[in-house]
Amino acid sequence: MTVRIRPEPIVSSVAGALIAALNAELSALYPESGATHFRLDPEEVAPGRGAFVVAEREGEAVGCGAVRLLDAGTAELKRMYVAPAARGLGVGRALVDALEQEALRLGARRLVLETGIRQHAALALYRNAGYVAIPLYGEYVHSPGTSICLGKAVPGGGDEP
Repeated sequence: MTVRIRPEPIVSSVAGALIAALNAELSALYPESGATHFRLDPEEVAPGRGAFVVAEREGEAVGCGAVRLLDAGTAELKRMYVAPAARGLGVGRALVDALEQEALRLGARRLVLETGIRQHAALALYRNAGYVAIPLYGEYVHSPGTSICLGKAVPGGGDEP
């Protein structure tokens, strides 16, 4: 099956349903106060500042992800999610690849992200895609018991993680 990645307004019902599923999963996995970082404002993924994309298989939305610029050279992957029934089918990797291309179009040379210590499949996905551990940054410094930050140079963009 082919995975199709397409832009989607973050305020759409499709995006809302995927984000709600992600939030529910993360809230159950990380009940600790301050362990979840759900904020992503629509203007952060507006053209020229970021992007929000949806992954489809057989016409069904099965995943999503976003990229936003943190500064002129650094972009952050956010809100990565693949529905449980679509995991292990290459959807997550297709999302990462598409978001890396969006970051390159935005002019980023470096990508960073945060994921949780209990998200073993996500950690494996990111590490297999070349991400390496970096110090906690931004709001994630307040959740050192549950957050792991990773980074890498944008393929084709240069720099170090």
